[in-house]
Amino acid sequence: MSTTGSPRTVADVVAALDRRYPPAWAEEWDRVGLVLGEPDHPVRRVACVVDVVPETVDEALDAGADMIVAHHPLLLRGVSSVAATTYKGRIVHRLIKADVALHVAHTNADVADPGVSDALAARFGLTGLRPLHPPRPGSPAAGPGRGIGRIGELPTPMTLAELTRLAAAVLPVTAWGVRAAGDPGRMVRTLAVSGGSGDGFLAEATAAGVDAFLTADLRHHPAGEHLAAGGPALLDAAHWATERPWLDDLAAYLAAELDVETVVSDLDTDPWTVHAAAPRPDDKEPRREG
Repeated sequence: MSTTGSPRTVADVVAALDRRYPPAWAEEWDRVGLVLGEPDHPVRRVACVVDVVPETVDEALDAGADMIVAHHPLLLRGVSSVAATTYKGRIVHRLIKADVALHVAHTNADVADPGVSDALAARFGLTGLRPLHPPRPGSPAAGPGRGIGRIGELPTPMTLAELTRLAAAVLPVTAWGVRAAGDPGRMVRTLAVSGGSGDGFLAEATAAGVDAFLTADLRHHPAGEHLAAGGPALLDAAHWATERPWLDDLAAYLAAELDVETVVSDLDTDPWTVHAAAPRPDDKEPRREG
């Protein structure tokens, strides 16, 4: 809670977020900033989430949050109705009735320094960080250290198989886990990471000369063509897992900047909930009872 004598307001939180993640840095198609909430409403506790879904809203309300800061926009595409008969409308109505504000920092947080991929890079102890995809010159987001993704050096070189096991250990646990493409014995010294969907940056990873690239939502044909052309090894993790680390940085920033309480959601909102590995060819058929 604030020690200034009066609680912070929604406007105070928005101003602090806009200083660290200016809305002008977001992609043109993105929808960031304040979505719901009265600017003068007091804020004592902020919930930090990746996705605004009924489950994370339940979690925030149960924690007594006055405001939610999310990474993914609730209303990314235009809508003509937020009626309570619709999925997103029910969320909007619930937040308004509970007097809980909602703010989004998406691609403006991706490009920031520090931003989403810095938190991801920290999970691997990467050093000498530089952007994977810098903003175009003259754009509002252009500046030293800023850009989508990060490239860095691993503390110790390891094989792709070892790196895949490390990724599974240091990233939040999901049913999806981590899969890799490439020679399992390939040595990896330089690693590129990009939180969220990253197969649009395969060419940048190749041009950067990294040994491996970790991101989410990799597709069959782009990945196969990338490897066939001699590109770096690929690691594909769950989308949520690559962005969840940023919530800790976000919460720490708000707590230090505004002296508000923060809660971080560990609720896995990745849509994939079941994973089964195929049996190895030498595995015996399980014995059936009965």
